[in-house]
Amino acid sequence: MILITGTAGFIGFHLAQRLTADGEQVVGLDIINDYYDVNVKYSRLAEAGIDKDRIEYGQLIQSSTKPNYRFVKLDLTDREGLNELFAAENFTTVVNLAAQAGVRYSLINPQAYIDSNIIGFTNILEACRHHGVKHLAYASSSSVYGLNERMPLSTSDNVDHPISLYAASKKSNELMAHTYSHLFGLATTGLRFFTVYGPWGRPDMALFLFTEAILKGKPIKVFNHGNMVRDFTYVDDIVEGISRVIGHPPTGNKAWTGQTPDPSTSKAPYKVYNIGNNNPVKLMEFIEAIEEELGQPAEKIMMDLQPGDVPATYANVQDLMDDLGYKPETDIRDGIRLFLDWYRAYYGYQLGGVAGAKAVTQAR
Repeated sequence: MILITGTAGFIGFHLAQRLTADGEQVVGLDIINDYYDVNVKYSRLAEAGIDKDRIEYGQLIQSSTKPNYRFVKLDLTDREGLNELFAAENFTTVVNLAAQAGVRYSLINPQAYIDSNIIGFTNILEACRHHGVKHLAYASSSSVYGLNERMPLSTSDNVDHPISLYAASKKSNELMAHTYSHLFGLATTGLRFFTVYGPWGRPDMALFLFTEAILKGKPIKVFNHGNMVRDFTYVDDIVEGISRVIGHPPTGNKAWTGQTPDPSTSKAPYKVYNIGNNNPVKLMEFIEAIEEELGQPAEKIMMDLQPGDVPATYANVQDLMDDLGYKPETDIRDGIRLFLDWYRAYYGYQLGGVAGAKAVTQAR
């Protein structure tokens, strides 16, 4: 039995779809907060057979379309509710994707990150510890690299200089996970995601924001005057990586030594991986690809680098290849095309785009 937290979210939704299609018994969990448009979250749930009118806090709901999928609305800060769920379901594997997302929002509402990403993650660790979970995989972020400038970014690099509270909370998760691996033998795997995009993506992310603005004839904000590089990673590649990680819990690295400590591994059953496309793309090239696919130019407002942002990300995925035989490979133009196909269907835009298109509340 697998628990996936954050299944009304972008990556969690896709992972639940994949694992249930593979025949796994899955319970999805989400609090469905209003950080971004909740209609998108409810539409993802509807796609998985979970009707919003049936959702009651703390109550497991059976999917109407997937016999091996159930969903529960639950807050990670609800320690009692989590313990009751873990006691009842006997999860063998937990994939924690629920978190307060967003670098920039962490400058506005830091408490949300402490509540969800620190207190909530502690509750997940404790529930795993006390209820016999064999493997905890959890979302970290490329943001942990902070001020690091040596490219490509490697999990063996020091990450002690985060520049946002969001990044600091994710680094904290890695430290907390190692402690539980060391003290209690809980196998934990941290996954540093690099700029994930694709169908059902988050409305606060660049691809979604740029597409919406271009189709409505509004200007887009281009930060750092376009001098940004991102290792854009298609969501199906992320899901494939997580799926492989689930079946490969760490057992401890016998060669690890405190004389020359590698922060990505340990004598304890602990591991951290990058999951990125290993093919960084310049921001202006990314925008050009969107413009070409939409057949419309973007009006650009050039702006300075925002606090908390880094100018470049580029993932070293060698250990992912060595351990799991996997490397993300979706071409950025193919991924953008697939996202725009979904966006047009979901929001009712015609090919090429028309301003003033109507939104729908249910998927497709």
